[in-house]
Parts: sequence; C-alpha cells; structure tokens
Amino acid sequence: MKHKQAGMTLTSFLMVLAVVGFGLYIVMKLFPMYQEFYSIKVAMKSMANESTGEFNPSNATQAFFKRMDMNYSDTVKRDNIKFERTDGGWRMNVTYEVRKPLIGNLDIVGNFTNSQDFTSGSAQ
Repeated sequence: MKHKQAGMTLTSFLMVLAVVGFGLYIVMKLFPMYQEFYSIKVAMKSMANESTGEFNPSNATQAFFKRMDMNYSDTVKRDNIKFERTDGGWRMNVTYEVRKPLIGNLDIVGNFTNSQDFTSGSAQ
C-alpha cells in the first residue's frame, strides 16, 4: 500500500513566504510612526508631571520641542500644537498626520491625536 506524501509544495511555501514578507514590510512602515507617537505621549506626560507654578504655553511649546529633538522626531510642527484653557489650568492638544509611501502610488496614512492636561501640581 502506497502512502501519499503530505506537506507544502515549493509554490505554496513561496506564497506563504510572500504573505509573511508583505506583512513584515507593513509592520516596518508602521512601527516608526507608532514609536514616535509613544514618545510624544511620554514627553507630554513628563512635562505635566514636572510643571509647577504658573503655566506658560510658549515655554511649554519650547520644552516640548526640546524633548522631541532628543528623540529625533521631526513630524510634529508648531502648527500641530494647540492650547486651550480648562477649569483647572491648560490642555495641550497635539494632532498630526504621518504619510509614508507603501508601494507605487499607495501610501500609509496615520492620524494621531493626544491631549494632556496641565494643572497646578498634578498630571492626568
């Protein structure tokens, strides 16, 4: 009695390899975008923890960009940062878009938004 051999053929192995490779390519494009967003969140949180006394949006913007320079982040521009008054102090909103080329005329677009409240002595 003959047994039929089971397993992947070379063609099916190459197809699986192509799908996994494309997935890794997408992850390589997305990872820097999310890594930068995480560094922005951390910078805003640490600024809120360090803020004491009177809050000044101009000084906060300078401190934020100093932290972004340390992280080699250049996506966020001054136009992407807005401050608004709240009952307990100020809220800093950072909204920006990242566009990375994928294949040909297809792009990956990420829209990121983060906000941080600056109150006297406490961070949220």
